[in-house]
Formats: sequence, structure tokens, C-alpha cells
Amino acid sequence: MIHALKGVRHVTSGTMKQAVSELSVPVPWGEIRGKIWGPDHGRPVLCLHGWSDNCGSFNTLLPLLPTDFRYVAVDLPGHGFSSHLPPGIMYNFPSYVMDVRRVVDALKWNKFSIIGHSMGGNVAGVFSAVFPEMVDAVVMLDSSGFLPRDSKEIPIISRQGFDGMIEFEKQLKEKTTRVYTYEKAVERLLAGNDGLTEQSAKILLERGLVQVQGGFVFSRDFRLNLKNVVRNTMEQCLDMQSQIQAPVLVLVAEGGFEQRFLELEQKKFFSIILQAYRNRNHTVLSVPGDHHVHLNNPEVVAPLVSDFLQNKARLKDAHTPKL
Repeated sequence: MIHALKGVRHVTSGTMKQAVSELSVPVPWGEIRGKIWGPDHGRPVLCLHGWSDNCGSFNTLLPLLPTDFRYVAVDLPGHGFSSHLPPGIMYNFPSYVMDVRRVVDALKWNKFSIIGHSMGGNVAGVFSAVFPEMVDAVVMLDSSGFLPRDSKEIPIISRQGFDGMIEFEKQLKEKTTRVYTYEKAVERLLAGNDGLTEQSAKILLERGLVQVQGGFVFSRDFRLNLKNVVRNTMEQCLDMQSQIQAPVLVLVAEGGFEQRFLELEQKKFFSIILQAYRNRNHTVLSVPGDHHVHLNNPEVVAPLVSDFLQNKARLKDAHTPKL
């Protein structure tokens, strides 16, 4: 059962008004929270944020997109207002794919589009490959949908993740949660994300902070900082990518993920994945901006995303038999 929580508020963008409501989907360890934009019977679009962000990542973009769509942006587990995983459990990509499956099952969506930023784009890529019949369009915001690693590196990365988890659990009993003033929390987030504007940082902190006695603590689960132990080779990623049936739009920020976070070998892998999209007649475009361009400067990507979603909707309508 899905609960639309109280406190529906209205946001305004230009002349357009949209009601935005809270979402809570019960899961075995708690709840997955999120926000809903658009009419009840609008075309369904699921929005997946990046690592360590939350669904506020879409606050500035969604009001600029077509109003006849139903957008559901979720806080992935361990992020925003969603429950943290139980003690002893690690975060990884396959579990996020399962979480998406839980959410769309609760929403009773059989066919929908996905907009994913960064890590959310990678989750979208894997979900669209595993459940291709459920996805009718995919938008990847500064993400390639897959993040291959050299096969020789995978055991090393996995070991780092496992060792990190053991060390994290040892230190957990001794560590105290740091409490910040709001201003210091903003500074802390900007220090770790220098591509964010101050306004964007404050948007993310609407769901990224919890007020406690003496100030604020970050709401995210710090196990998110541990290495993701589930990795795939280039061959596995290309095989997975080939299973995607939906049209894909990839928007690569010129000063974004590839330039800021990838080493030389990983950049080669990134380019191979992008070319594979082109070879399958998907769309790959470069846009000016940084990794959070969709949040900092949504007007840059909004027309491209809007045209893509509307064109795919028209194409779907043209192939739907009239009763």
C-alpha cells in the first residue's frame, strides 16, 4: 500500500503550478520516501537521483517538464528521508534495482519512463536491461547507465569494500554523530561537492538534514561512503546494455562526471559505452555544465528531456490500437 502523506504543497515555475505530495512505500526494513508531481493519470516517469543526493535533485527540473506526465522521484534507501538498511547490510547496485522494482510494484506501474542522474542513471540502465518490457524511455543525466571496471580490479575493489565494512562496524560503537549548525552543514556539503551552487546545496539539504538537539545531522547513511562491492566488466556491461529495448537519451555534461571523476582507463570505458548507444540508434548529446547541471541549470537540459519524452509518447500513441 502507498501512503500519500499530508502536507501537500504547491510550487510555481513561471505560469505553471503543480501540486507536489510526499510518497511513502513500505518496505521490509522501513519505508522508501519520495515526492510526486503531476496529475494522477499522467504518463508515469520514475526519477532516480545520484549517489549521496536525494529526490530534491529534481526539484528545479521537473517543473520545467511537460505537465501531462506523472513524475515520482524517490529517495533511494539510505538517502534523504528513506529508511537506512538494517545493520550489517551493504549498499550495492543490484539492491537499488530491487528497490525500484518494489516502488513500481506498489505504484502498480507496468510501463513507465525513467530519468536517472549519475548513479540513478546506472540503476536505470540495469533495471531497463533486466526488465526491458517495463520501460518505454530512459533519460540518463550525466551518466552512461553502466560503469565497467577492469576484471583485474574487481577483486581489489571488492576487498576494499568488505574491509571497509568491517572497519566501519568496529568504529560504530565509538563514533558519535556530528551535529552541525545549518550554515556549517551547507559549507560541509559544498566542500564535498564543489560543482553544486549554494542554492542547489540548500535544496538537497531540505531532505539531507534532520534536526536534533543542538543543530542538524545529515540524514544519509554513512555506509554509502563504502566501496560498492558489486562490479561488472566491459563485456558484461555491453551484454547488459544490449538488452535495453526502450529508446535512450544520454546527456553528458561537458564539465561533469567523465571529466571530474574518471581516470584515463575509465574514460576509455565511458567512451565505449557511449558509442555502443550510438551504434544502437540511441541519442547521446553533450550539454554545457557540470555534474549537477540538471539541478544548477535545469533550463539547459529541460528542452531536450521534454522533447524526448513527448516524442516517445507520441510514437507510443501512434502504435496503440484505437478502440
